[in-house]
Amino acid sequence: MSKKAVVVVDLQNEYLPTGKLALEGIDEALGNAARVIADARTRGDLVVNVRHESSDPAMPFFQPGTDGVRIHAAVAPAAGEPVIVKNFPNSFLKTDLKDILDKNGIEEVTVVGAMSHMCIDATTRAASDLGYRTKVVHDACATRDLEFKGVTVPAAQVHNALMSALAFGYAAVISTDEYLAAP
Repeated sequence: MSKKAVVVVDLQNEYLPTGKLALEGIDEALGNAARVIADARTRGDLVVNVRHESSDPAMPFFQPGTDGVRIHAAVAPAAGEPVIVKNFPNSFLKTDLKDILDKNGIEEVTVVGAMSHMCIDATTRAASDLGYRTKVVHDACATRDLEFKGVTVPAAQVHNALMSALAFGYAAVISTDEYLAAP
């Protein structure tokens, strides 16, 4: 039995250009995530699907029951795969993600999804802190422009800053091609 899992974080319709929180590079991230997921399934690795729902009815996005919270068809869960609903950026916080990983003997977690600066960051750091060998497939993740003190930080810079921080001490940050080439 494989001791590896791919955690697919928040690849939901809300992040598409037609959604309420469109991300830069979401199409490329979805395509690469689909490749990673297909490979994991072929290898017999566990695929865990995570989707965000807002617990605040005043929040304009990720409202339960809307099209925005649905996992995108390109990365739809396969029959029998776990689907976790979360309400916080950290996919482990107040969910059964750790229990699912531990019950399956998982030692290595690969993270893909959205948004690089929020849920990918929080989930990756938590996975590492919990003792899992952790990888992030950087080109299977997406984010958006951010603003701080009147300055817009372009999505590419946000993404690169987060990936470099994760690579510094939390995870191996690799490309889809590197993931697919690994044994």
